[in-house]
Amino acid sequence: MSRKYVVSFAALVAAGAVLLSACGGGDAGAAAPASGSGAAAGSVSQNLSLLAGTAKANNATRATGDWATGSDGTPNTAKQSVAERWVQLEASRAGELDPVVVNGAGFTLYRFDNDTANPSKSNCNGDCAKKWPPVTVAKGGRIFVSGVRKSAVGVVKRDDGRLQVTIGGWPVYRFSNDTQPGDTNGQGVGGTWFGVTPDGQKAGVTEEQPGDDATPQPGDDAAPRKANSAILFDDANFSDNGPSQGVAGAGCQNVARPDVTSSISAAGSLKLWSEKNCKGKSTVIDGDVKDLATIGFDDTVASVFFG
Repeated sequence: MSRKYVVSFAALVAAGAVLLSACGGGDAGAAAPASGSGAAAGSVSQNLSLLAGTAKANNATRATGDWATGSDGTPNTAKQSVAERWVQLEASRAGELDPVVVNGAGFTLYRFDNDTANPSKSNCNGDCAKKWPPVTVAKGGRIFVSGVRKSAVGVVKRDDGRLQVTIGGWPVYRFSNDTQPGDTNGQGVGGTWFGVTPDGQKAGVTEEQPGDDATPQPGDDAAPRKANSAILFDDANFSDNGPSQGVAGAGCQNVARPDVTSSISAAGSLKLWSEKNCKGKSTVIDGDVKDLATIGFDDTVASVFFG
């Protein structure tokens, strides 16, 4: 696995301004870099520019950057080099999420609980990245910000070598099932995907503060129920067309046929593991998950922990 490099634009003030010509392509006309933008530390993104204002206000070229999308609104892979010339991060409202960050085409951006923010690291690859396209920018590209603090914006190097934009350290993504600007179909998917706020927090989620007495205790009516059995389906959406297998018991239980599960039905919370004997990569689910690809665990389950 390649090493991940994280770059925070908070250091850009000290680094100095980047000449607009370093960005290449002239996508933003004669717009000058905003105060505080400049060469990011680290060879992976020396020429990235952080510019204040929207792409439109900076005269970005039509059909480039966030505007180079397919018919469903997701980045057009055939035009990836064009789409990665610039990214827009704008504080806005989408559905019931206010505030939430949207891109230049008005599509909601999300964060993934299975990623990490310190250090920044994306754990959504393969099929997961097809469902949740990462927001990426090319070396020498531009990031336009409106309502998002420059110090909150950075990039991280993905496994495939591309640079993914981060907010508050969290890598950000689109959702392929959002087909119209303002859609928030990815909110809460798998209990791990949430719209991202301008400071990198979960949109639409009230975080408990230290000292709050809101954590459910054993015996409380609101305490989460723990599963003691589950049905694992080889296909997504609990399909009866493919094989399935049951697993039950206390503690760690190995799966009879590992690495084939695409959806799970369970009456409560349990922990999934990528290796036998509850080792390797893990994630907690609470109840049914109709598509494990949405949480980066498709064809990955080798053992389950109950209790």
